[in-house]
Amino acid sequence: QVQLVESGGGLVQPGGSLRLSCVASGFNLDYYAIGWFRQAPGKERERVSCIDSISSTDGSTYYGDSVKGRFTISRDNAQRTFLEMSRLTPEDTATYYCMIGTPWGNYWGQGTQVTVSA
Repeated sequence: QVQLVESGGGLVQPGGSLRLSCVASGFNLDYYAIGWFRQAPGKERERVSCIDSISSTDGSTYYGDSVKGRFTISRDNAQRTFLEMSRLTPEDTATYYCMIGTPWGNYWGQGTQVTVSA
């Protein structure tokens, strides 16, 4: 009943940009917090960005220190969220996942690979 599908990953040169999207089916994203996470080989999972629900909050956002000023999270509509990424560096290489946090559990997408390489 609930499915999250990320897209937009790919190979990009340092300094480039990508826009990741996550489309939800089965529920309305406006009611839940949305998070973008990433995990690179040999590293711990990192929280990249989050946006709070607009039902319980005013949709405040969070950004990890490593991506502040470069990444922007947004909620396009009730079924879609975006992560705009710019000035990418090789350290941004990872599999990126979107997550929806609900009182009944967390839902994760399958991930989309971002590779930053010259």
